[in-house]
Amino acid sequence: MSHLFSPSQLGELKLENRIVIAPMCQYSATEGCASSWHRIHLGHLALSGAGLLILEATAVEPRGRISPGDLGLWDADNEAALKTVVDDIRAWSPIRLGIQLGHAGRKASCSAPWQGGEQLPLSGGGWQTIAPSPLAYAPGEQPPSMLDTAALEQLKTAFVASAERAVRLGFELIELHAAHGYLLHQFLSPLSNQRQDNYGGSLENRMRLPLEIFEAVRKAVPAAIPVGVRLSATDWVEGGWDEAQSVVFSQQLETRGCAYIHVSSGGLSPDQQISVGPGYQLPFARHIRAQIGIPVIGVGLITDAHQAEAALTQGDADFIALARAMLYDPRWPWHAAAALKEQAHAPAQYLRSEPHGLKGTLTDTSS
Repeated sequence: MSHLFSPSQLGELKLENRIVIAPMCQYSATEGCASSWHRIHLGHLALSGAGLLILEATAVEPRGRISPGDLGLWDADNEAALKTVVDDIRAWSPIRLGIQLGHAGRKASCSAPWQGGEQLPLSGGGWQTIAPSPLAYAPGEQPPSMLDTAALEQLKTAFVASAERAVRLGFELIELHAAHGYLLHQFLSPLSNQRQDNYGGSLENRMRLPLEIFEAVRKAVPAAIPVGVRLSATDWVEGGWDEAQSVVFSQQLETRGCAYIHVSSGGLSPDQQISVGPGYQLPFARHIRAQIGIPVIGVGLITDAHQAEAALTQGDADFIALARAMLYDPRWPWHAAAALKEQAHAPAQYLRSEPHGLKGTLTDTSS
């Protein structure tokens, strides 16, 4: 059996293979509420044969949205709208479902990427952003407001409340977003966190809020639900967050019951200099994996089944996450199974789609 299609688990959650669909923002919600787009989009992905589907970054409060169209889980309306999507998926697919909870911090209040992605002015549908320090993400942007101690406590409460809603909806895994320059990452990086209190300065202090939020969420949800963290291993900027600090953060998370680390990179500064290439983030995953005892999910320009299999075989990661490759090819796991002479689950309605010569690479989801 290939590594990619071998069964495994994250915490107590058993997965039939090691293919993870990474969170991908869709900017298509209304006041945080999932729309018909989410039913179509996630419905496609739920039939893919992947072991785990993690929903897009979901804001824990309205001002935590990247854009006005971001998915949210801060109130009963958001919960009810998302329940419709989850119920539809559950009716037709056994795929394991996770959700990524996050807050955009100073990178909030922006238009959708296809509308330019620029920060929206207060007079044009935007809102006042928040951050660890009053430092704008890019020159010319409205500086964020600095979070005081009371606001930090409210933020923890918001993460916990959203996590509890996720549990009620039946999500089987929760991922906290501490990557890509969003709020928890902003606390971690010395480039964005220049506080003089217990939440800034030393590495211990900069890790404090993300660790407190993790602990609060971990305590609030059932032990059977794994809670993991996505981090950016490096800011790709000199003097910023880096691999060594990521290792320490990952180790601290492990001692607190973190189920896994999902390793990405960048997003904190427009000054980043990223060396992009096939599997370019896998070395970060490998480095972190070697120094912790919990699973690591690798991601980053992984597009080919044999490339994914090699990453697992060589010890770069324990699971492979795909994002854009899955958008381009929502049946990627089917094709990977064919390439590796394995089997992937598919709905009975689609079993006849197998090309001549590949019969037997798809198996009935209900079996």
